[in-house]
Amino acid sequence: MSRSMPIPKIAPEGLEFATLAGGCFWCLETALFEVKGVVDVESGYAGSGHTPATYEAVCTGDTGLAEVVHILFDPAVLTYEDLLKIFFVLHDPTTLNRQGNDVGTQYRSAIFTHNDTQAQVAREMKSWVTQVIEQTVVTEITPFVAEQYTRAEDYHQEYFEHNPENTYCQMVIPYKLSKLRANFVGMLK
Repeated sequence: MSRSMPIPKIAPEGLEFATLAGGCFWCLETALFEVKGVVDVESGYAGSGHTPATYEAVCTGDTGLAEVVHILFDPAVLTYEDLLKIFFVLHDPTTLNRQGNDVGTQYRSAIFTHNDTQAQVAREMKSWVTQVIEQTVVTEITPFVAEQYTRAEDYHQEYFEHNPENTYCQMVIPYKLSKLRANFVGMLK
């Protein structure tokens, strides 16, 4: 798969989708693409039917949309449960509508499930994380609605790869990458 092309609407045979929100999509996209079994990742918007689903509209915090990463993965290599473990390590699931200095509903913690099995695994993982960290996990779990998903503008795709000197990226992404590499070294490409 080419990272510059949109992810197909229907997962190719043997692959699955996952859609996650955990703050800035640039950060999650960069980190998750390093994980074995992740075939492709694109930045997008999900969570409501608000139109237009543009970066400018989403940044107002009034659309109900969240910045998400839409992931195409191979469940024979990376289980959905392991993907969620990585997701929960890469962001703070205890802060409502906030990740670091990014504040607003567009930065909320959310898992958009693609089927009943994913919904069950997401509920179990949320419960497990709550027990492990002994704090309230505010991650919302909601069904993915294809008609409410919009691929983000092209300039957001592979943002860190194309803009490595961006100050925001330099402050946030290396920290996420170091957490990923410290906790999941055997799961990296």
